[in-house]
Amino acid sequence: MTPSSQSCGLVAIVGAPNAGKSTLVNALVGQKVAITSPKAQTTRTRLMGIAIEGDTQLLLVDTPGIFEPKRRLDRAMVSAAWEGTHGADAVAVVVDGRGGIGPKVRAIVEPLATRKEPKLLILNKVDIADKPRLLDHAARLHEMAAFDETFFVSAQTGDGLPEMKAALAKRMPEGPWHFPEDQVSDATDRMLAAEVTREQLYHQLHEELPYASAVDTERYLERDDGSVEIHQQIFVARDTQRAIVLGKGGQRIKEIGATARKELQELLGVRVHLYLHVKVKPNWEEDRMLYRDIGLDWVE
Repeated sequence: MTPSSQSCGLVAIVGAPNAGKSTLVNALVGQKVAITSPKAQTTRTRLMGIAIEGDTQLLLVDTPGIFEPKRRLDRAMVSAAWEGTHGADAVAVVVDGRGGIGPKVRAIVEPLATRKEPKLLILNKVDIADKPRLLDHAARLHEMAAFDETFFVSAQTGDGLPEMKAALAKRMPEGPWHFPEDQVSDATDRMLAAEVTREQLYHQLHEELPYASAVDTERYLERDDGSVEIHQQIFVARDTQRAIVLGKGGQRIKEIGATARKELQELLGVRVHLYLHVKVKPNWEEDRMLYRDIGLDWVE
């Protein structure tokens, strides 16, 4: 394949929290590049998954879910989502096919009506949705934004994904690939490590605590034996939250670290030494430098 026969383009993946955007990106790439969780608002920053379809390289921007922001971190996440659509060659709007078309979905779809980029409607989770309602949902959403194409898919089972991926590839402009063929994400290893640990906070902690925490990779060292040494700070706002993350006798943080370490070893292909530290920082959400470190822009 020569550069003259290649195509490459940017696809912004947007939607409400928990619509399945990250699972969709992982499925299109063919391996895990974005963290997932049953909890909403798991994705915080723009992360690019890189997928190949024939002679086309698809740069899939997995954006945070768009919702009504209530705090600075929320505003930064929503800002990151909309910023991810700028300059895109196509915008894919992911909607949970099980739900209705409520205010959250309308708040995403209606502003796209005047956008010039090709717009694709992705009705996700069709494997567990009420199928007779899907066509009605699609028709109502088309009235709001006049989508160029509609796809009924299940990111979990893979249903409909080959057709969607091929359609995206056809819409990408001609041009050389931006990344090597074997690269699957634009995330640095430091950011990937922080995301893997943060995913475990979502899986192993309950209620709102994962939303009140942040993970920063402070040190990432390659040892002489080829293994990697990673030191991370888990920031929480209160002593009571720190106690929950640590668990009785430190058991919870050990479980979080062991699971994150195992996954990092699979992703990086080397032995990983992971050291987690839980720090109380009452106003971590107001720390401009921390926003930069975790990949978010500071939003006033």
